[in-house]
Amino acid sequence: MKYNFITIEGNIGAGKTTLANLLSERLNARLILEEFADNPFLSKFYQNPDQYAFPLELFFMAERYKQLKDLLQTKDMFHNVTVSDYLFTKCLLFAKVNLRSDEFHLYQKLFDIIHQQLLHPDILIYLHAPVIKLQENIKKRQRSYEQSIPDNYLFSIQETYTSYIKEHNLKTIFIDASNADFLGNKKHIEVILEALENDYPIGQHYFTLP
Repeated sequence: MKYNFITIEGNIGAGKTTLANLLSERLNARLILEEFADNPFLSKFYQNPDQYAFPLELFFMAERYKQLKDLLQTKDMFHNVTVSDYLFTKCLLFAKVNLRSDEFHLYQKLFDIIHQQLLHPDILIYLHAPVIKLQENIKKRQRSYEQSIPDNYLFSIQETYTSYIKEHNLKTIFIDASNADFLGNKKHIEVILEALENDYPIGQHYFTLP
């Protein structure tokens, strides 16, 4: 394996955690999964975004930082590869969508201090799916607080992710996940595994699932 730290990203409902679990099994990798359910502001945010956006994002940043720092600074004798289902920069991307401008500027100052202390992934796998597919997946997993997420919110998150990836020097495997079925179609996970066998230059490298 050419990459020691692989991160998977994508919009809400894109299939990040499913892919991370499967890759960790196939690569015998240490697995880092976001502990989003522990955020006490998450369900409140979907009911009242204006009131709860700032504490929501602060809590997520603190928890992600603690998790990544603790795990990535601890050597694992049994795993040479680490797979994570989130990029720490997602803190800033979601905050950009959710926060007022004054809140975002304060948040960004805190983020910049924290971000430089973390190990950055060797490669990013980005799952890009249309909003209609995301909504289908969201309904399937039946998290009550997600069921009323509007399409325009998912569009905003999608645009923020793709703009960030294009503007920054990230080594990215960009997957068209319109018909992704990582659990039901073994060919889909094979596409990812084959893509990870190559040593890519900085930039986006596009793949379509069969």
